[in-house]
Amino acid sequence: MSRIKRPTKTKKSTNRLTSILVVLSLVALVVLLAVYQSIFSTTKKAEQNLTVSKGDTYQKLLTKPSWSDAWLASDFVTRAYLSVAADKPLQAGDYTIPAGASLAQTVKILGEGAKVEQITVRIIEGKTIKDLYQTLKNTDGVVLETLTPKADGYAWSDVARDNEAVAKALGISSPNGNLEGWFAPNTYHFTKGTTDTVILKRLYDTQTKVLNEAWAARDENLPYKTPYEALIMASIIEKETGIKSERNLVSSVFVNRLRKNMRLQTDPTIIYGLFDRYDGKIYKSNIAERTDYNTYQIDGLPPTPIALPSAEAIKATMHPDDSDVLFFVATGNGGHKFSKTLAEHDAAVAEYRAVMKQKESQ
Repeated sequence: MSRIKRPTKTKKSTNRLTSILVVLSLVALVVLLAVYQSIFSTTKKAEQNLTVSKGDTYQKLLTKPSWSDAWLASDFVTRAYLSVAADKPLQAGDYTIPAGASLAQTVKILGEGAKVEQITVRIIEGKTIKDLYQTLKNTDGVVLETLTPKADGYAWSDVARDNEAVAKALGISSPNGNLEGWFAPNTYHFTKGTTDTVILKRLYDTQTKVLNEAWAARDENLPYKTPYEALIMASIIEKETGIKSERNLVSSVFVNRLRKNMRLQTDPTIIYGLFDRYDGKIYKSNIAERTDYNTYQIDGLPPTPIALPSAEAIKATMHPDDSDVLFFVATGNGGHKFSKTLAEHDAAVAEYRAVMKQKESQ
């Protein structure tokens, strides 16, 4: 009978060591892959604009979520890499990140931004599409590619021509060909030499995103059938008050009037409907004149927005206060007085006129 040879302790130790080395090698390989995929691998992301605002950091911009969408990409590795490699100061501005750019390439693009001359484009909420186009034409460093060249006597008829060109360039379809309201007001930073087409697309994409997100989160039973109708109302609210605390109450006034089939009767719609005929004053004849926009003469909403509404005005449109107010008028000292009845409103109007008369006499 032969004896079975048992493995020696040395052989057992060797096998155990080999197993440990294999595991460690696999772990090291996974770590290396995670490092590579997080930092150097190309991504499937499409070309995108990345906005750097004053005070932004690499960590804030590039780690929500991990820049790479590779399966082993790690936010931990991303943060560790940025803490070591991203040492150049960030220059505020809009940067175009090519499709497939890795984290390392993106850091390089942002780091070199400090060497690139930037331009500032400030679009004020409540201004019109005409003001937007004029701002772009008057800003040194913006290359006019779609808009007509700068010229004296820019009129609303010229705006119509520019609207047609912009709509074609960006693939926008809007009622009456009027692009009013579709561009987000804000202060933007772009690289010198950026075209008007790129800038307008950025503003349009931003406004569309804000509108769609606000529409998805809107209150129930609002009297707006489409996001575009809400955009129209947001532009009216923007023109009626610049006071943040009043926006939702102003929104409530208009919602209440629409529900009661009352006309909106808002002065900014008169002004917009006059276009180049507006001379800074509203006359009785203007109030009595029926235009497509004069909400003293038409029912419901005007056909298009009347200004560029801010994100705050859009949100106020979607979330009006729960109130029964139907009227409001300026106080003459900042802000508005809100009323439930016509009698209360008439008294508030009389107070306003008295305040203004006193100020004129002073």
